[in-house]
Amino acid sequence: MESIGKNYQSAWLGEKGAEWLFILLVPILTSLSVILFEDYFENQTEVNSLWWIILIMGVDVSHVYSTLYRTYFDSKEFNANRILYTYTPAICLVLMIVFYQIHPMAFWRCLAYLAVFHFIRQQYGFMRLYSRNEPQNGLNRYLSTTVIYAVVLYPIIFWHLQPGRTFSWFVSGDFLIGSQPIILSICFYLYLSILLSYSLYTTYITIYHRQFNLPKNLIILGSAISWYIGIVAYNGDLIFTLLNVVSHGIPYMALIWIYGKKQHKNSKERSISFMFKNVAIPIFIGLLILFAYVEEGLWDALVWRDHPEFFELFSSLPQQTHATLLSIIVPLLSLPQVTHYVLDAFIWKVRKMEV
Repeated sequence: MESIGKNYQSAWLGEKGAEWLFILLVPILTSLSVILFEDYFENQTEVNSLWWIILIMGVDVSHVYSTLYRTYFDSKEFNANRILYTYTPAICLVLMIVFYQIHPMAFWRCLAYLAVFHFIRQQYGFMRLYSRNEPQNGLNRYLSTTVIYAVVLYPIIFWHLQPGRTFSWFVSGDFLIGSQPIILSICFYLYLSILLSYSLYTTYITIYHRQFNLPKNLIILGSAISWYIGIVAYNGDLIFTLLNVVSHGIPYMALIWIYGKKQHKNSKERSISFMFKNVAIPIFIGLLILFAYVEEGLWDALVWRDHPEFFELFSSLPQQTHATLLSIIVPLLSLPQVTHYVLDAFIWKVRKMEV
């Protein structure tokens, strides 16, 4: 079993404890909590204020700002890719204003599908990261890619083709929903066949070649469980939000910290090296929550007025109802999120990631 051990060790990023707790086990444990406390979660028809402050502000919006540590806060990184980091938010803002002026739903629909693409690509990215040292023969790479996309795409397809989901991505109606039972049935059997093919291939590799990539397969398993439970198996806003936000946001923040710690180890040249030391973790997280609080305070005061009890500091700001003002304010407030989505498609490719 020597080769299994060698493969097992080489797949890790270098922070095994953090990877177990904050990347690999997060979707599995979150899914298990939904199953164990099924009665509670099914009786919660919506995300109440406490869950909202924990999940939306504490995890979802906070994880968006963690990209800053990988980009704008790192002077060396920013200077090396100044054009990308300067023009991306400007272009995004212009496009968002255009879409909002066409129609608010055009804006929210584009934002929703961009978010879905980002969430799907993150799972693929984690899978590729943990399989970087595997032999990249055609069948192995093809099956791994196919299964990770299948486990996240099928629930999204189900959502689109099976009307009746009681939750939305951002706002009601942001997805194009239509009943297509025949197509959905075909997709389901295709989904099962992909899972079976990958399982048989992995079993064969494990038995006959004594190779098993534990972290990569946990990424695939966690993605399959959390996406299926959150969208298909249950039909509740809190369940969907919990699994969607936690399984995406916490691993992303953990990856930023692990990457930063490795890049900045013993470095005195980079502007934020201190932030990636263990003693600075409270500051690392605290800044993210602060940014998220300010953003959500502005959203609540200027647009939604959903949670004024949390944002008294912003209560003096007037709620905006004029369509022209909203066509500027809403894209501006969404800019950190959209910039995060777009930059994330580039930052891990700017140069070979040293992990």
